[in-house]
Formats: sequence, structure tokens, C-alpha cells
Amino acid sequence: MSTTEPSDVLLGPADIRELAAALGVRPTKQRGQNFVIDANTVRRIVRTAGVREDDVVVEVGPGLGSLTLALLEAADQVVAVEIDDVLAAALPSTILARMPERAPRFSLVHSDAMQVTQLPAEPTALVANLPYNVAVPVLLHMLEHFPTIERTLVMVQAEVADRLAAAPGNKVYGVPSVKANWYAEVKRAGSIGRNVFWPAPNVDSGLVSLVRRDPPKTTATKKEVFAVVDAAFAQRRKTLRAALAGWAGSPAAAETALVAAGVSPQARGESLTVEEFARIAEAKA
Repeated sequence: MSTTEPSDVLLGPADIRELAAALGVRPTKQRGQNFVIDANTVRRIVRTAGVREDDVVVEVGPGLGSLTLALLEAADQVVAVEIDDVLAAALPSTILARMPERAPRFSLVHSDAMQVTQLPAEPTALVANLPYNVAVPVLLHMLEHFPTIERTLVMVQAEVADRLAAAPGNKVYGVPSVKANWYAEVKRAGSIGRNVFWPAPNVDSGLVSLVRRDPPKTTATKKEVFAVVDAAFAQRRKTLRAALAGWAGSPAAAETALVAAGVSPQARGESLTVEEFARIAEAKA
């Protein structure tokens, strides 16, 4: 643990602006960058994530290092994945300057998270303030490629948080909800206001907790199940008999698979659990 005063270790609003100015960094909409400037918020995220002393935490999009420093206070190791050249180059120096005794426990992967399939250590947790525009694909990519991730806490746009955590029958239940459910138990874990960010976004943010569980027992592959999910929600207002016609080859073939799976051909995708989607994939002739 750091021997420096906590207020000195973590980044506050003035620190963030000073660092950004020194690096010539302006947060870009293109990369969905909004930097957290509030030390209490990053500590709350670490606490809510249940980060333990033996955890290897992977963080995607560390930016200037606000959350990274809070994670290093609590975890055994932190691996940060950063795509931005300037931010990636600066982060190790920030860690060394503010938390020198923890610096050996930090490693940086300078890459697009969507291309990362290996990390310097096997992560046990994923904790991140995910860029709004790529939050869902990055989350699903990390869960797919790093099965050792047991617990995840991500901060995303509130609307995305609602979608990820939605249950069948909810009007925002859709592809992200079902696919996240393949990997984990998903729930909302709190809300984050706009004033803890620089620049302040035009939307509120939400925390989503995912606890890894076994995928549904099925003879179908994940790819086959996800193909059914994509087809069902591509035309979400249609009945599954109609929506899955292209996937199955015809409306009649879709109906046969649905009946075999014990799902009403008149149902819609938004009412189905991930287990039901798996049964449909399995029943395809």
C-alpha cells in the first residue's frame, strides 16, 4: 500500500488538467474519452468491484490514470490496455511519480483492446471506464478471450448499462443483454453523475457488475447461439417464426426448430432467455 497521503496519490481535477496540458491532450469524441476527475468516484468503483489484494486487474482505456492509481492501491497487479499513443507513453511515468512502490506491479499494453488476445498476466478481474462508443464490443471481447476474468465492473453510458443488465421482457432487453448473459450474471451496480468527468458528458453513466458463470449447457457452439440472437433482434418486432426465417432457411424451418426447442413460434426475441436461444440453435435441422 502507498505510504503517501491518499489525496496526494490519486488524481484530482487540477492534476488531470495539468497532465493533459503538459501532454497536449484534449479528450476526443472519436474515442469516447471522458476522464474521471474525482478521487472519491474511482475509490467507489474499486470498492464496488470488490477488488482484492490477490487480484490481477485488467483495465481498458486508462486514460491519464485516475482509476489505474486507485486499482493499484487495492490489487496485486494492474494491466492497462491503452490505444492512444500519447496516453500510453505517459501513463507509466504518472504511476512511477505518484505511486513508486507499486509501479513494479503495473504493466501497460499499448494496443486496441479489440485486438488483444494475450496479456502479461492472467486477469482475475476487469474494471474499466469504457469508452462509450465501443463499450459493448470491448466488454464481450474481453469476456470471450480471457476466461480467467471472474468479476467485472464497467462504467458505461447509463442507457448501455440498462441494456446490458435488462431481463427478458424488458423493452431495452436485446443483443447486449443476451450475449453478456452467456458469460455472466449481470446487474446494475450504481449510477455516476456527469460532474465527475472532464469534459462532462451529455449523458449519465452507470456501473454494471458481471460475475462469471458457466455458459448454458448446449451442444450448439457460442457462434451458433449468437447467430440466432442476432437474427432474432435484427427484426425484433417480428415473431420468431418470421425473424428467424432467413437463419433457418424458411419460416417453416424456423417454426420446426422453435417447436423442437419448446419455444412458441409467435414469441419475440425480447421474451427469451439465453438458455432458450441455445435450445433453438441446438434444434436447427
